[in-house]
Amino acid sequence: MARIVGGLAASHVPAIGGAMAKGLQKDPYWAPFFDGFAAPNRWLDEVKPDAAVVIYNDHGLNFFLDKMPTFAIGAAPEYRNADEGWGLPVMAPFTGDTSLSWHIIETLVDAEFDPVTCQEMLVDHAFSLPMELFFRDRAHAIPAVPVVVNTVQHPLPTLARCFKLGQAIGRAIESHPEDLKVVVIGTGGLSHQLEGERAGFINKEFDKRCMDAMTGDIDSILRINQRDLVELAGSQGVEVMNWVAMRGALLGDVRELHRNYHLPISNTASGIMLLENRPKLARAA
Repeated sequence: MARIVGGLAASHVPAIGGAMAKGLQKDPYWAPFFDGFAAPNRWLDEVKPDAAVVIYNDHGLNFFLDKMPTFAIGAAPEYRNADEGWGLPVMAPFTGDTSLSWHIIETLVDAEFDPVTCQEMLVDHAFSLPMELFFRDRAHAIPAVPVVVNTVQHPLPTLARCFKLGQAIGRAIESHPEDLKVVVIGTGGLSHQLEGERAGFINKEFDKRCMDAMTGDIDSILRINQRDLVELAGSQGVEVMNWVAMRGALLGDVRELHRNYHLPISNTASGIMLLENRPKLARAA
């Protein structure tokens, strides 16, 4: 049976890709961000997961405001990157895991979720950059399952609904018959707003609250409604929904192994987390 060995979270702003393409990882502006991946890289090298489920938000390569699913899941043998208009180099295709994808889709439908199933799917910077940052040389070889959450078109799914989605994904992975070690990745955020009177908005206190909740009082985050989330995190900072869905998928005993928080990168508060997911010990009768 498959098992979830851990959860990862990271920001995904396009400027990260530009810095990578220009070799600016050690530039004083960027080094505090890129250095935060050293510990997750070492952990991934040691654990050697067999597959990744990546929970992120699409930025227009697949879905736009006229057709915006609440949740969508890739079920393709590969996922191609494409030009998004940011001047980022187009990456090689990423490998899919159709067996794991279909098992997750079928299990979610049985659990009364209704994801859009994508047998062809482009992936943008929200998927490709975290894959490159976490897996480096393995980024395009490790089988992956893209899961898209709507963070753009209102009504947005609630944080509680995203957490339940993650729980359903976790149950699906753990019931998959193949012997796989799986990591679940949530990408996006943290707090930021790119337009309007609050352009440049960052909320350090709320970001810390969200990071603490990943191994603490997660229920306090789940009670926040969509309107208040926009107020607290900024209109783009609602991407923390992807982190919450990732955390929901970790059904075991979860502990934090690493975090990095740095600001700003491209007007965004960046966060990186590594969570270990151990099987829960059977309680004595």
